[in-house]
Amino acid sequence: MNLRDLSYLVALAEHRHFGRAAEASFVSQPTLSTQIRKLEDELGVALVERTPRKVLLTETGREIARRARGVLSQVDEIKAIAQRTRDPESGTIRLGIFPTLGPYLLPHVIPALRERFPRLELLLREEKTEQILHMLREGTLDAGILALPVHDDSLHTEFLFEEPFVLAVPSGHPLAHHGRLRMEDLAEQNLLLLEDGHCLRDQALEVCHMAGAGEKSGFRATSLETLRQMVSANVGITLLPTLAVKPPVAQSGNVHLIEFEEPAPSRRIAMLWRKSSAMTPFFEALASVMRDVPAELFSARGCATGQPGRPSDVALTTP
Repeated sequence: MNLRDLSYLVALAEHRHFGRAAEASFVSQPTLSTQIRKLEDELGVALVERTPRKVLLTETGREIARRARGVLSQVDEIKAIAQRTRDPESGTIRLGIFPTLGPYLLPHVIPALRERFPRLELLLREEKTEQILHMLREGTLDAGILALPVHDDSLHTEFLFEEPFVLAVPSGHPLAHHGRLRMEDLAEQNLLLLEDGHCLRDQALEVCHMAGAGEKSGFRATSLETLRQMVSANVGITLLPTLAVKPPVAQSGNVHLIEFEEPAPSRRIAMLWRKSSAMTPFFEALASVMRDVPAELFSARGCATGQPGRPSDVALTTP
């Protein structure tokens, strides 16, 4: 048994097709098929069910492929450790981040990361929270940036920052002329929310529960940008994280942003990695750079406006 054959099995588990697995492994299909058969002969068990239309792994094959991912991940970490020993701030890091944070945080931290770690290759993967956690456990990601709480004893949690929410309403909405909102101001309001699977949906539902608000029926968005456009179109109101209303984000017209009184509803953001990882000191340094973002990014004041020389497309209501 060798690492190459294990990588072929993992590729087959991911693609469920000999041709696509071979292409991903940069070998011919006959080569990959032959090596899988040799691995089956060596182990004395069937790993693959070969059908005319698709490839299925046996139960044993799935379990071995799962463990093989862990082995290959550990090998990658060994190589990374050796590389980092020669040059501590170089190498490749696979970082997961969820969709309602990635596009809004990264423009503010990537320049600082490039300056601090000029030889670092940062491979970013945008996925929903549960997929990032799965990939961390499987070893296909080195670290992830997620909203707390995360309940997994195998992962180390490094707190980064707390991001408040603001309320986005159309200009004609009764709440548009409020000063800072109190939670009870949301009572009996129905908010536009994201679809299932987004952690922001769960956070917004928690705010709704505390405030006595509900969800607007018949609509669930796939992104923050859809929510923003629905507010602009007078469909309803929604919660937005403050990073999503800061430059360089382009805003929509007819949207008023209202801050909450303290303590404002918010989400806590952290960087997570496996406790077993040998790269903990480096991840701590990486987290330190991400934590050092300007405090003004977490206030809705100075939110994104329209084009230069034009009136603001977004009104911010404050005291």
